[in-house]
Amino acid sequence: MSRPLRFGVVGSGWRAEFFVRMARLLPDRFAVSAVVTRTAERGREIERAWGVPTVRTISELVAGPGRPDVVVVAVPWPVTPVAIRELVAAGMPVLAETPPAPDAAELRALWTDVGTSGLVQVAEHSPFMPAHVARIAAVQRGAVGRATSVQISSTHLYHAVAVVRRLLGAGHGEVTVRASTFTAPLLDPVCRDGWSGATAPTPAATILATLDFGDGRSALYDFTDNQWHNPLRTNRIVVRGSTGELVDDRLVRFTGPRTVVESRLVRRQSGIEQDLEGFDLDHVSLDGEVLYRNAFVGARLADDDLAVAGLLAATAAWLHDDGPAPYPLAEGSQDHLLGLAIEEAARTGEPVRTAREPWATSA
Repeated sequence: MSRPLRFGVVGSGWRAEFFVRMARLLPDRFAVSAVVTRTAERGREIERAWGVPTVRTISELVAGPGRPDVVVVAVPWPVTPVAIRELVAAGMPVLAETPPAPDAAELRALWTDVGTSGLVQVAEHSPFMPAHVARIAAVQRGAVGRATSVQISSTHLYHAVAVVRRLLGAGHGEVTVRASTFTAPLLDPVCRDGWSGATAPTPAATILATLDFGDGRSALYDFTDNQWHNPLRTNRIVVRGSTGELVDDRLVRFTGPRTVVESRLVRRQSGIEQDLEGFDLDHVSLDGEVLYRNAFVGARLADDDLAVAGLLAATAAWLHDDGPAPYPLAEGSQDHLLGLAIEEAARTGEPVRTAREPWATSA
């Protein structure tokens, strides 16, 4: 791009700050036009803390010569569809934080109103995580043959579903979901705000769910309360296929008669011991082939921030006709639909069968 992607933000909460931080760390790639806050008092707080201008309304954000290229919507779930509709009515491309609407009925209503506009993308950053980018690339290259099942224990609901569906190449068809909830003691030493000070276990709920996508494809979902932050619960992912299996970073596959080989996804991390390049992820490779390359070397970003930056860069490419849509509304709607089905199955103890929804026609 000849200039940075210029984006506005609706909302001033925890997730909105992730996007603003990318503009601060990568000013040659991203710039914030303004942040919409409901009150002038909150606006002054954001201006002091984040160093960006604020306005009170979406109309102010998209008017005049400072009109952004795209607007990130990061507000509470019930407010998200309202903001999306207003932005689409103004002809503004939208990158809406997950989920795009609170429930299945609102997802359908939102699709009816804006689905065919082509203006709405969803800020689902999980598939943009460096390790997931590499895994998805390996699977798409046939590393495990035909991918048939995924077991995932890392993030929750729609985020996990987004990764599963990418790995399986699952579209918008009918899915049968079964789930159970189990409660057991677990020490919770770290939360969003840092070390909690907890020294004794407390009850924590775990949802185990299976998703049957049909055609021999399935997923196992395993998530425990606060698993995002709790260092006592690690990330785990398994991708099984017709000729091999990827377990976290370890790949085992059949390559010929009487031959099963093992490989690993390898991170090249600079800045360790006598490496003076500075601490950064360089790339992730498999058997000497780079499957993910860090396009933001020098910013010293954690993987979650790299995912947000990658999503914004993909949005910039889409807006300038250089790349595909990063995560269309149809994909984000399907992810949340299945996340809702997991919750319903866990709550009722009964199987939940999702149907083909209106957005499936866009697949």
